[in-house]
Amino acid sequence: MRKAKYMSNRAPKVEVRLLNPVIGAELHGIDLATDLSDDQIGFIRESLDRYQVVFFRDQDITTEQQLAFGRRFGELHVHPAVRGKPREEWTEVMPVHADESTRRIAGDKWHTDVSCDEKPPLASILHLTTVPASGGDTLFSSMYAAYEALSEPLQTLLGELTATHEGARNYADRERRNRQDNPHRVNPVATHPVIAIHPSTGRKAIYVNSIFTVRINEVSESESRALLDFLFAHVARPEFQCRFHWQRNSVAFWDNRACQHYAVWDYFPAVRSGSRVTIRGDRPVGLTA
Repeated sequence: MRKAKYMSNRAPKVEVRLLNPVIGAELHGIDLATDLSDDQIGFIRESLDRYQVVFFRDQDITTEQQLAFGRRFGELHVHPAVRGKPREEWTEVMPVHADESTRRIAGDKWHTDVSCDEKPPLASILHLTTVPASGGDTLFSSMYAAYEALSEPLQTLLGELTATHEGARNYADRERRNRQDNPHRVNPVATHPVIAIHPSTGRKAIYVNSIFTVRINEVSESESRALLDFLFAHVARPEFQCRFHWQRNSVAFWDNRACQHYAVWDYFPAVRSGSRVTIRGDRPVGLTA
């Protein structure tokens, strides 16, 4: 893993270790259990913009501390699985757990979190407290790099298109396989640009994914299928990716507007467990807005 000097005086004691030149960095020297200074939060925000996903090791934090950390970056998002409950029962914490009884895990295809919402999550923070002896890595793919690798004519075409994102298919299938019945789940449907502009960096990113995107709206069904199949394969190219190997009390903090991720389920029947909080975002903005 390559070390890099971060050009900022906000957090001079932090060591940045790049996973590769395209995406991903570990930040060493930050304790998420403490009351972080504004400079430290600013440094993490800058790092997220730069690397798209950042990782922290050896973070023995409580759920309350994880929530407090997430709130430093904005209002927290509530998952559709609990939004149908009475509001006083809403929680911003999403348990992440798999064991010998699991028949389908969350995040087992390339995706950006809850893109079916009208205002999808800006970013997600995952803390794992139990990890398998081997396996259970998470892959992250840069949607900046994926966009920039497209030919200019295809960039132009995709920049004029929008796509429909739906939650029902994914959530219902996972619950069915795991023999669950969630009467509270809501199934959002939203339309987003196929190519979105990141509000902080101004960079262009592909914004369709294989879990939630069901159709490109301005073309025929067969053309939509062909374009989506191409894009789903394209974003999975290894040269756009980094791979994170989890250890107990690792934290991953990723920008849903800039990257997609894929949870590798190669550890059955071992236990992998933790919690995720997500930060509420805004409607993605396209090139023609």
